[in-house]
Amino acid sequence: MQKKGQAAMEFLMTYGWAILAAIIAIGVLAYFGVFSPGKYVGGSAVVTAPFYVDAWNVDASDGGVNLELRNNGGDTYTVSAVSITSATLGGATATCTATATTPAGIASGATGTVLVPCGLTANDVGKNLKGDITIAYTKSGSTIQLTSTGTIAEKVTA
Repeated sequence: MQKKGQAAMEFLMTYGWAILAAIIAIGVLAYFGVFSPGKYVGGSAVVTAPFYVDAWNVDASDGGVNLELRNNGGDTYTVSAVSITSATLGGATATCTATATTPAGIASGATGTVLVPCGLTANDVGKNLKGDITIAYTKSGSTIQLTSTGTIAEKVTA
């Protein structure tokens, strides 16, 4: 009877050491940030047709969001306003200006750069900015206001 108890105890101790080693390994991996995918995944900026965001950045030195919009439509579009609403900066609410400086007109296949001021400072570098993009535009020869919407998520750079 004594031998059976000793064998069971040794069996459980072996499993105990294996579980302890696994917990330590998981703790070390978590400490070094392996389980933080946000460090490895880049930002994104997406808008609906007829526009496409070729390039973007959230720059503290400019104080806002720079968007390079490509006109993928068949007509020339005049962008009247670009805004970023429901913006959060590092989890806190951010205030982005309702309208931005816009290019006069973007021909089919051409690009135009837009700066949307958000009041970013050097203290915001490294924080994530997320928000909803709204582009107000008109088609050439028309007075009807159209909109294109999308989202942006990017880290603030210096």
